[in-house]
Amino acid sequence: MIYLLEDDDSIRELVTYTFNNSDMEAVGFDRPSAFWKAMEQQIPDLLLLDIMLPEEDGLQILKKLRAQPATKQLPVLMLTAKGSEYDTVLGLDCGADDYVPKPFGMMELLARVRALLRRAEREKKSLEDFTIRSLYVCPAKHLVRVGEENITLTLKEFELLCVLLENAGVVLTRDQLLNRVWGYSFDGESRTVDVHIRSLRQKLGVCGDLIETVRGIGYRASAE
Repeated sequence: MIYLLEDDDSIRELVTYTFNNSDMEAVGFDRPSAFWKAMEQQIPDLLLLDIMLPEEDGLQILKKLRAQPATKQLPVLMLTAKGSEYDTVLGLDCGADDYVPKPFGMMELLARVRALLRRAEREKKSLEDFTIRSLYVCPAKHLVRVGEENITLTLKEFELLCVLLENAGVVLTRDQLLNRVWGYSFDGESRTVDVHIRSLRQKLGVCGDLIETVRGIGYRASAE
């Protein structure tokens, strides 16, 4: 579900119509009071938020959303006036995830929204706990445990383990792991991955074999 808080009737109707016809359920609100009432019933997957609004401006609404635990991580895309760099900076400083200046093209808006939803899904997935056999990993607490023993990993070892577990059952190449863990600007070599995998297996002990080598391709975390 996507909410749009926009007091311009033509923009609101066009956006909601386009989204609903693109298999993305959307509901529009012309006033903050109606929006807040709907929020009591359902929190959306994403909010499109105009800045200039009656009753309460968009920046104040954004600050309230970021101050509440239930909506602190809600993806918010700000709709800003064309050329208003000040409003854009304020919105990003207040916690907006992205912005689109008016007037905007619907194809661009759809692309931005889909990108934000994908990012939010990845972030949500990355915070999930993992339990495979006697291995337990809690990304939010940076905790790794095998049976009753806490395992100490370096930051890169931990990130590497989480990436493998997020994609359990899927073979990831060395280049993919380098990009995900070390970043696209990393100028090292693929052997870096092999060294960290070997260390990770040793530290995981009886669960080390959960990280499988796929000859000629890369590595895979067992799904069970």
